[in-house]
Amino acid sequence: MSGTSDRTVTEPEKFVFTERVDTLNVRIVNGAVNVVGTDGGPARLEVTELEGPPLKVELRGTTLTVTYEDLPWKGFLKWWDRKGWRRHAVISLAVPQSTAVEVGVVGAGAVISGISGSTSVQGVGGDTTLVGLTGPVRANTVAGSVEAQSVSGDLRVNTVSGDLTVVEGSGSQVRADSVSGNMVLDLDPSAGAQVRLTTVSGEIAIRIPEPGDAEVEANTTSGHVSCAFDELRVTGQWGAKRITGRIGGGGARLRATTVSGAIALLRRPPLDDLTDGDPTSLRKDI
Repeated sequence: MSGTSDRTVTEPEKFVFTERVDTLNVRIVNGAVNVVGTDGGPARLEVTELEGPPLKVELRGTTLTVTYEDLPWKGFLKWWDRKGWRRHAVISLAVPQSTAVEVGVVGAGAVISGISGSTSVQGVGGDTTLVGLTGPVRANTVAGSVEAQSVSGDLRVNTVSGDLTVVEGSGSQVRADSVSGNMVLDLDPSAGAQVRLTTVSGEIAIRIPEPGDAEVEANTTSGHVSCAFDELRVTGQWGAKRITGRIGGGGARLRATTVSGAIALLRRPPLDDLTDGDPTSLRKDI
């Protein structure tokens, strides 16, 4: 495909786009989306599984769109209320690293890696995995979890009940809001990161590498708190509890608030790897 063109896909098929692609929009229901950034070669699309209504593949200028005819981006999350939609698609895309990526999934998983442009994900019931992204990232999910690995761009996450896991996060800003989802973060705040986490009933666990360099303020109204840093103060015995103070020079700023969830600030020894490579093992320390 090249130039300005549309294709209707009714069965597994492969496409190579000879024209430059700098914006990608993908929206599917059930199945999986895999997007990878490449440092050379044309953009490529492979549809490996497809059931139900056909997909529309549209190239307009430098914008590539893969979606259903009846699934607009605006109001996308309202699809949670729709029942009886029998459709399934598994697609993989390779695009230039600098591409701006927008992905929407309903009941489908999304994996996005190696992108330096902006990344936006909206999910209803599907899990999202973000790997090696260096541009700004925004993820909104209803019930799906979000896992970010080695993300150095600014990260903004909103979930209702989905969990958030951040491994080797080094972005200058991390902001996350949730109703009941848990948050587990393994951070490197040496770059002076601004981290702000808010949840109603979810648990928050944050591991900071030694020697540490952060100004901390963590609050819970009724949850349990634990802190591995002697430099920080833990106040409140009944009801509301706070962890405040400064670690090292306080170059990073860490703010965490939960109503009924627990908060744990954990110490990561130098050069220590995650237990068995499993970031979820941090939850054992809450």
